Amino acid sequence: MKRNIVIATVAAAALIGGGTVAAYASGDDSAPTQQRSNVRVADDRDDSAEDAAEDKADGTADDRDDDLTEVRSQAGTAKITAADAIAAALKHTPGTAVAADLDDDRSNVWEVNVVKGDGTDYDVRVSADNGKVLGAQRDDDDDNDGREDLAALKGASVDAREAAQAAATKGTVTDVDLDDDGPAAWSVETTKGEWKVDLKTGKVTQDHDDDQNGQDDRDGDDD
Repeated sequence: MKRNIVIATVAAAALIGGGTVAAYASGDDSAPTQQRSNVRVADDRDDSAEDAAEDKADGTADDRDDDLTEVRSQAGTAKITAADAIAAALKHTPGTAVAADLDDDRSNVWEVNVVKGDGTDYDVRVSADNGKVLGAQRDDDDDNDGREDLAALKGASVDAREAAQAAATKGTVTDVDLDDDGPAAWSVETTKGEWKVDLKTGKVTQDHDDDQNGQDDRDGDDD
């Protein structure tokens, strides 16, 4: 009788031990599964963030392309060139022209930034249809931009109007601006790319800061 009790006890212990081992093994199998699941969630999150960044970049590029398309369309219908608009603005508001921009809001108007000798800024609006000055407004922002522009242009031999004329060989000019980030130069946008115009010599070179314009330059070489 005692022998049967001992055997039953050993068997029960074996069953209990086996169950424990099985449970332990089951626990080991579930851990890697949970870890793989966490990895997949992290990967999905990274992919979502990357997709969002790509969508934002694509949207920004699309907006930029839309603006460029609009400006090019207006440039094709504008009867007054950037050089002519600058001349008209300076006749109305004497000073130094430091920028000229063809609006992309379908108004068909040139906005010319003129700085007087005391550093005050004026925005002069010139019709791109007939060259008539539509008005001039003083920029009251006290940020010394006007004085800085005059300082950057000190000793320059090429003014904004001449820069526009020089860059016109590279397409219809849509924007002229003074670029003082590094060696000062005129930065000119045309319908075929972006260009730098030397303040001393008037030499026109491709703006290598914009990869997109590199393709535009290659396209423009056929002209």
